[in-house]
Order: sequence, then C-alpha cells, then structure tokens
Amino acid sequence: MYVDNMNTTQTAQAAADTTDPRAGLRAVVSLRALADALELRQVEAALRAGMTWQQIADGLGVTRQAVHKKYAKRIDPAIVIPRRTS
Repeated sequence: MYVDNMNTTQTAQAAADTTDPRAGLRAVVSLRALADALELRQVEAALRAGMTWQQIADGLGVTRQAVHKKYAKRIDPAIVIPRRTS
C-alpha cells in the first residue's frame, strides 16, 4: 500500500517528527489506515486457516466479542467461518 506518496518508512518518520505537526498528523492517519488494512488481511488469513474468533482475538490482544464486532461484516463473504462448539 502506497500512502501519501511516501513509503511506510518515510511515513513512520514523518509521524515521529514533532517539528511539523500537520505533516505528522497526516502521517499518523496514513499509518492507521495501513495498519487497519493489514489487520483485516491477517484476520481473513486466520479465518481461512481455520482459526476461531477467540484465537484471533488472543493474537490481537482483544476480546472475542471485539474482534467479531469489528470484522464479522467486513471479511470476504467467501470465507467459511468456524462456529463455536461451547
């Protein structure tokens, strides 16, 4: 993902640089969008690999309910989602 005509290293450097807050804030927004897109890809990969919502939540350090609420309607509809048995 190409963000704001910068590579991710340059974007991270801009986000960390406090001399230009406007550029820093734009960089933070770009990095957040990149992180969100990458997280969705990994959640989809985890579901395709047969992981449960609980396992995904554990990997992300959040609750099962939080990860399900965030991603259940955003994932590729072709993905077969494992059902809880207990």
